[in-house]
Amino acid sequence: MNLELNLSKSLSEHQLVFSDLISCKEKIFEMYEEVINTLESGKTILVCGNGGSAADSQHFASELSGRFKKDRIPLSAIALTTDSSALTCIGNDYGYEQVFSRQLDAIGKKGDLIILITTSGNSQNLVLAANKAKEKGIKTFGLLGKGGGKLLSEVENAVIVPSDSTARTQEAHIFILHYICELLDEKFT
Repeated sequence: MNLELNLSKSLSEHQLVFSDLISCKEKIFEMYEEVINTLESGKTILVCGNGGSAADSQHFASELSGRFKKDRIPLSAIALTTDSSALTCIGNDYGYEQVFSRQLDAIGKKGDLIILITTSGNSQNLVLAANKAKEKGIKTFGLLGKGGGKLLSEVENAVIVPSDSTARTQEAHIFILHYICELLDEKFT
């Protein structure tokens, strides 16, 4: 394996996705507005995803309730991916496809916002969570890739990263989440 060639290829793919990300700017701004409107109305940001997107969910929620770059008030955010007892209980008793929708049914409130993060858009547990959110009056926003998948038709709004690569899509997702954190730092300091 030629390490230099491999690195150059990965960097080129990354740069291409990030240069194309400007085409998503209106949706990114809409996502920020949804987050602001939710927080200013005293509601909670709920976040979920699978695998690397679960890690991104936890990362984003912790940046909101903790801090990003600046000291500011803590912001109400919960990652539905963090309670291993709930995940394994629900997965065992009701099936893995229910792990987020059942938690959402238990703690989600009308006016909350759920951000569903996925590179494919085809995870059944996220589709069911979006459906449960709509049923409960919880706003839905997808952070998606690969054209949006099945989830695109189930969410009210979405940012679709223009890439079919899981790795490049995840890199763009964390950039978008960090960008929103920067804006929130400015808004709440």
